[in-house]
This record gives sequence, structure tokens and C-alpha cells, in this order.
Amino acid sequence: MALGRVGRKDGEHINQNLRCNEQIRISPVRVIGEDNEQLGIMTNNEAMRLAREAGVDLVEVAPNVRPPVCRLMNYGKWKYTQKKNLKKHHEQPLKEVRIRPKTDTHDREIKVNRAVKFLKKGHKVQFTMIFRGRERSHREIGFQTFRSIVENFGPKVKVERAPNVDGRFMTMVLAPVKGAFDDVEVDEKDTDDAVETVDTDEQPETTESSTSTHQGDK
Repeated sequence: MALGRVGRKDGEHINQNLRCNEQIRISPVRVIGEDNEQLGIMTNNEAMRLAREAGVDLVEVAPNVRPPVCRLMNYGKWKYTQKKNLKKHHEQPLKEVRIRPKTDTHDREIKVNRAVKFLKKGHKVQFTMIFRGRERSHREIGFQTFRSIVENFGPKVKVERAPNVDGRFMTMVLAPVKGAFDDVEVDEKDTDDAVETVDTDEQPETTESSTSTHQGDK
């Protein structure tokens, strides 16, 4: 059964914790169908009968009017969709800036400036350092570099995920403090195609297998 529109026509917000089915005690009620059609005013029992026949729930969406407004809908599915959409709305995109232990000062500044562009747009930035061969025995270089980056940004950022070693990769995630980069001027050229977006659902942590494409970086 398709899930009908949940909100009222005027776009009024509907609380997720609503009375439904046997929790609705007031009678009569005004009933709206799954496709937003007006089914009229009827007794509580008649409304429940319609819901059962349709295989859905009777949900009280406007309890403060008289008679209360109830809707025929799949309440469990709707609550799941609302939570999923809310999570998606609040998630910040995560961008990645890759550096190497041997990246010189000039190139590192370029990469940090690239991160500034993303932070200014409200993105979180994951710094990834790739170690090869004997470089693995000098992880302190990574910690020193990441510490320097954080100190350079100062109060403009917060450390979302502290430096973490996973195989030959060291990662750190920074998030912008709201409004901290509003007055920072950046060159918008070559930003979005210079660094890939990291999928936080598929890739909560950077792993060797998922970042094998790093080998072409400095």
C-alpha cells in the first residue's frame, strides 16, 4: 500500500509521536484518506473499520481541532522515512584532502587552502596521509603534520575525529565552526573535482582496500 502524504495541505508540521488506532478515544473524527482525499466526519469505530480494511493505521494528525483530524496511513513506514530524511538533512558532506609524509611545505599549503574552500562551504574535511614502505616507521611525521594543521586553523575548526592510524593510512576529520569562515576569501576554481567526497555511510573509517587509489598522490 502506497504511503499517502502525511502533512496537512498548508504544510503544517506533524509531530512524530502521534496517537494512532486504539489510542484515539475521541469520537467523532474527521478522516483523510491515503491519497489526501476527504472521507468526511464519522465515528471512531467507523474510522477504525476503514483503516483495518485498507490494511493501514488510523493516525490522529491534528488533535487540537474539533473534530480531530485523522489520516489513514502506514504510520511505521512514515516514522522511518521521517527519521531517515532528518538524518540526511543534518549530515554534513565529508570531503577528503590527501597528503604524503614527503609533501613539501608549498604543496601542503595548497592542500590546506583547498580544505579551507570546503570548510567555508560547511563541509567536514578528512585529511588522509598515506605511508609507503619505510615511511610506516615514521608515523610521528603524520601526527606532527596534523597537529600543525589544527594549530593553523585555530578556533575556526573543531576536531571531529582525532588522528587515527589504520594500516598505511592516517586520517583526521575537521569540522568548521559555524560562521568562522564567512569572512575568508577563497578561489573557487578547481575545488569540487580536485578532491573526492567520502561516503560516510559506506566508509566510516578509511581503510587500505577502500583507498587504494591514493597511490597516485603526492
